Amino acid sequence: MKEISNEKLAINVTWGTIIVNALLTAFKFAAGFLANSAAMVSDAVEGLSDILSSLFVILGIKASAKATDSDHPYGHERLECVAAIIMAVLVAATGIGIGYKGLALIISGDYGAIAAPGVLALIAAAVTIVIKEAMFWYVRSVSKKVNSTALMANAWHHRSDALSSVGSFAGILGARIAFPILDSVAATIICLFILKSAFDIFMDAISRMTDRSCDAETVEKIKNLVLAQEGVLGLDDIKTRLFGSKIYVDLEISADALLSLTEAHEIAERVHREIERSFPECKHCMVHVNPFAGIENEEV
Repeated sequence: MKEISNEKLAINVTWGTIIVNALLTAFKFAAGFLANSAAMVSDAVEGLSDILSSLFVILGIKASAKATDSDHPYGHERLECVAAIIMAVLVAATGIGIGYKGLALIISGDYGAIAAPGVLALIAAAVTIVIKEAMFWYVRSVSKKVNSTALMANAWHHRSDALSSVGSFAGILGARIAFPILDSVAATIICLFILKSAFDIFMDAISRMTDRSCDAETVEKIKNLVLAQEGVLGLDDIKTRLFGSKIYVDLEISADALLSLTEAHEIAERVHREIERSFPECKHCMVHVNPFAGIENEEV
């Protein structure tokens, strides 16, 4: 059976989350209106932003997978980061809208007209917490497998939804017990969770667009792999940079100064092949060979 590509897997998972979100959002809208819960209606509005942001994830993944061309010789991987940034802006706008409505009611002081929410809203909040937390773990595991920035952003969006629904649950429960205003307080708190999620998504996407280096663990693994190759007498320099969901690696290695050009080239090719084989997320590895001077190079 043909193995599904990383791009196809990420898109299939995202379409699955869209379907689940659509059903869950419809349920939350119904529960919010029928049970008279501002917090649950706010949660449902956030669900609409989930669907929209997931569509941007799909567009970003498709765009980033386009082959290189004359105008983009290094590929289109950063378009996935652009999709993540757009998603962060949409999420933030949703959070501000939700927070404004809840805060306006709290400041007005008109609490007497607020009716306590019904039990259906409480059930909807509990269901949302369970489903969204499960979606977080599933999408997170797939995003790690396919190394997708946009998909990981979507996973953390699901976690933010689960946490905000915990606030909804607490607010609705408190409103049912004795304090109806707590429902609006919960809606305002949800806004903070949404804004924090948007900020994290935005900063991660920006960092991947500014040639940030790989994490220290990945760099150390690359170093060890290079030094383990036959003919490599030292590692003079190593540079890595993130390019969307891919990485680029630039190396300077030392080899015996008496080797022929062909032999030195074979060593460089061996290092190049092993790096790209051992690190599937590596889009390209450039290897420069220096003559070994007979003394140990300082560790880079």
